[in-house]
Amino acid sequence: MEVTQMTIKKLRGLIVFTLLIMVGLWKFDIVLGVLGFMWGIFFPFILGGAIAFILNVIMSSLEKRLFGEDREKYGKRKKKFARPVSLLLTILIVLGIIALVIFVVMPQLVRTFSSLGESIAVFIPRLQLWIQDFTHNNKDIMKLVNQMQFSTEKVTQWMFSFVGTGAGNVMNTTFAAAKSLVSGITTFFIACSFACYVLIQKEKLHVQIRKVIFAFVPKGKAEAILEICSLTYKTFSNFLTGQCLEALILGSMFMVTMTVIKMPYALLVGVLIAFTALIPIFGAFIGCAVGTFLIFIISPQQAVMFVIMFLVLQQIEGNFIYPHVVGNSVGLPSIWVLAAVSVGGNLMGIVGMLIFIPIVSVVYALFREVVLLNLRKRKIKKVTAMEVEEYSDEEVEQMEIQFLKEHQS
Repeated sequence: MEVTQMTIKKLRGLIVFTLLIMVGLWKFDIVLGVLGFMWGIFFPFILGGAIAFILNVIMSSLEKRLFGEDREKYGKRKKKFARPVSLLLTILIVLGIIALVIFVVMPQLVRTFSSLGESIAVFIPRLQLWIQDFTHNNKDIMKLVNQMQFSTEKVTQWMFSFVGTGAGNVMNTTFAAAKSLVSGITTFFIACSFACYVLIQKEKLHVQIRKVIFAFVPKGKAEAILEICSLTYKTFSNFLTGQCLEALILGSMFMVTMTVIKMPYALLVGVLIAFTALIPIFGAFIGCAVGTFLIFIISPQQAVMFVIMFLVLQQIEGNFIYPHVVGNSVGLPSIWVLAAVSVGGNLMGIVGMLIFIPIVSVVYALFREVVLLNLRKRKIKKVTAMEVEEYSDEEVEQMEIQFLKEHQS
């Protein structure tokens, strides 16, 4: 009777699932509209969760360093102030970084872009003369080359034209622009408030989520879900921390080295390398290509020196800094890192490149565990290119005893 009831439940669930799929495919536009509406409602909370995740990496580190590793051992007074103090310090650090970028880095970048415009204006006539000599003054080629003109006035006019027409077409009216700005500020304020609440109450929320999972999911599956969530959090946290720190170190190395050997655009190239280095594998090379072009405008010889410097610093970073800072934090072989970056980039652009590495790492770790468990079930100890080694009867018995001890404890 139990088997019959279970079969009926499975059939009922399969029928409902099939009907939902059919309705979804039949009314696909309505489903997309509903999903878009739901996304608009929940977006501030999703954004708040992402902000909380990023801030939690800094906040947890501060809390452990200032108040100790084990929160359960805090005194009553210490436990009361540890979290708010750590969160406040985290917010101050983030605001300090934003202020540093706005008031220190941005003015220098503006001056750099201003000098870059003048350099391009000087470089284009030189390039035209070089092409004229190289092509022996070919009329057809020189006709195209002479059309290249650059002036800061034209760039300024283009920027004002874009703001007046291109941006106007996107926003349509000033009212729409104001409405969009207010909506964005409101969304960000809700997201930040939600993030602060999550960070202050994260232990309580963790217990509540565990209760909900265990209330509606069988114990074995609930434990598996929580283990996957824990692995996902650790992987994303390690990857985020390591990648940001590594990008900061690499950008600082370029800025300091270029300043010492008196290369142009040291700050601009350093900031560019730091941002592009967040993109695994390809990022630093994108920064190198842009930096080489900018320096080539000033001096082709220094551009060659920059490429050599890039290769040297990349070797230092790849062999000494990256293994210690990031190390095997994601536990993913290089070939799968390349696959994750390629697939993520094609699906979601730069954001996909960043998040697909930890996602693929989690899938890889789970699949590896499943493979190892199945090998143990089949009593296979080791698989090589030439042979398959099986466990002996004594080893199987020891593993069973160990398994019983772990589950009893």
